Amino acid sequence: MDAPAKSAGMTAEAAESIAASALAFLTDDRRRLIRFLSLTGLTPEALMREAAAPSTLAAVLEHLLEEESLLLTFAAGAGIRPADIAPALRLLSGKSA
Repeated sequence: MDAPAKSAGMTAEAAESIAASALAFLTDDRRRLIRFLSLTGLTPEALMREAAAPSTLAAVLEHLLEEESLLLTFAAGAGIRPADIAPALRLLSGKSA
């Protein structure tokens, strides 16, 4: 399978790094984690087993994009632009721009 193309200047490695940071952000707070698990239907065991899977990382970014205050809090803490989340999600989900 070919490597995913860049999306708006975003590389696959950068997208994975952003998503991994976002997952750490969610797991650092019990309420955020429980809400994420509840909305996605993932169990804690499945999350641990599939944490690095592109589909899981994409779900994390999609979750952030669905709640602006969560997105802004994450972006500010991680030192990234909120606008970088959507291109990262496109890369991880395999969707083109």
